Amino acid sequence: MRREIYPGSFDPVTNGHLDIISRGCKLFDEIIVAILVNPDKKPLFSLEERRSMLHEVIGSIDSDDCRLVVEDFQGLLVHYAVQRGADAIVRGIRAVSDYEYELQMALMNRRQEPRIETVFMMPAEAYSYVSSRLVKEVFQLGGSIDGLVPDAVLKRMQANQKV
Repeated sequence: MRREIYPGSFDPVTNGHLDIISRGCKLFDEIIVAILVNPDKKPLFSLEERRSMLHEVIGSIDSDDCRLVVEDFQGLLVHYAVQRGADAIVRGIRAVSDYEYELQMALMNRRQEPRIETVFMMPAEAYSYVSSRLVKEVFQLGGSIDGLVPDAVLKRMQANQKV
């Protein structure tokens, strides 16, 4: 069985994330969508809310050939990948600036654990500029994020804003 780890904050999960997960199902038997727990960051959504949203929206992915799992982790990603018996870490690359940072991380991960590969995937063109940070910023400033996040996520963002 080929197992991949797809790590991220998923705060919030975007359609770009879902695109990478969906296409990853063509390459791997199991994808662990791993939510990074970073105590130094103040997320828009709690860990429990992000986990719940991911469970809800990955149900829309045709994953007949692929098992999808949602987990969270702390610490070094490569240690978590070893612990989970992963073959690869998948990272989405939107632009050259992403590549420079991700290349450094991939090389450091390879140094730590040469057995685990890093696979870079580009999202569909429609999501090539979308990031959780940008989605949050546009939403908080009153802009439209229709089509950039799943409807269920948009509803939660709107409900969260009213609180």
